[in-house]
Amino acid sequence: MKKTIAVLPGDGVGPEIIDQAVKVLQKVAKIYHHEFSFEYGLIGTTAIEKTGNPLPDQTLKLCKDSDAILFGAIGDQKYDNDPSAKIRPEQGLLELRKSLALFVNIRPIFVFPTLINSSPLKAEVVKDSDFIVIRELTGGIYFGKPRMRKNHGKTAIDTSIYSESEIERIARVAFEISRKRNKNVVSIDKANVLETSRLWRETVTKTGKEYPDVELSHMFVDTASMQIIKNPQQFDVILTENMFGDILTDEASVISGSIGLLPSASIGERHALYEPIHGAYNKAAGKNTANPIAAILSVEMMLKYSFHLVKEWKCIWNAVVKTLEEGWRTKDLVAKETEKEKVIGTKEMGDKITNNI
Repeated sequence: MKKTIAVLPGDGVGPEIIDQAVKVLQKVAKIYHHEFSFEYGLIGTTAIEKTGNPLPDQTLKLCKDSDAILFGAIGDQKYDNDPSAKIRPEQGLLELRKSLALFVNIRPIFVFPTLINSSPLKAEVVKDSDFIVIRELTGGIYFGKPRMRKNHGKTAIDTSIYSESEIERIARVAFEISRKRNKNVVSIDKANVLETSRLWRETVTKTGKEYPDVELSHMFVDTASMQIIKNPQQFDVILTENMFGDILTDEASVISGSIGLLPSASIGERHALYEPIHGAYNKAAGKNTANPIAAILSVEMMLKYSFHLVKEWKCIWNAVVKTLEEGWRTKDLVAKETEKEKVIGTKEMGDKITNNI
């Protein structure tokens, strides 16, 4: 198989973790006789500094011409601390999602048995947790208009908009994925307050009738935020809108023990982007301390969802499991003082996983 992969390392620790993910893909290609070519592009702060644009036209064209996109991280504190900044790194990723129509975000939440003590939650709470969050990615308050400041900047307006077709489209993805799992979907909204959520609940309910083999229930987002921590084992597939999904998946990362473990896939009709769910973590950039596992599992998802290479994605998963079973840890995974002797850096963790493929 020959595939071209657009690689967008981005900001902060992005380049370091992406190097490890590329290394893993190169090993897979060698073992299974595939040919993956990697074409690099600018995005985020790096792109702003070099072109003035967080998503240069050349990068967008590269992504459209590629078979899949591997993305690192985006963001910089100098923009976070400047509310008046007109151009921001995050605009590059939002524009990329919109331009490629990446309407569904798939975020698995899981626990490695060897890391059960890394979670701040009790072991009996997180044990056997395994669910997927299906997040709508191109609608809601992140993209709604009007979006403005008025009254001399003292009043701000953001608008949340959803159409029935957008909701139905993402709901079908959740129901189809649930059919391959435990056939249970929990739809998250705020239908007691928000008009968009009432439309969301009505549309999901109507769509769910076409999937009689899948059990559908609804939950308010505030209740869901509590239940994810209190009893994560109850969930199989969570379906939710853009902002709720963004917040809930970061919250759910504590179940796994570190946000540095969790990958994601953003998929549309023609294009797909794979990325770790964590941010740029700029203060760790260049220090060889970031956890590359989320980026490595993102390419595992790439092989699964875009290239449909079953043996190949399973070998990456098994290599990660084996490496953790051997006791190797990046510093974010250390739960006990006795584990510090096996703490290794970003590159070294990538090497261990690559060697275990």
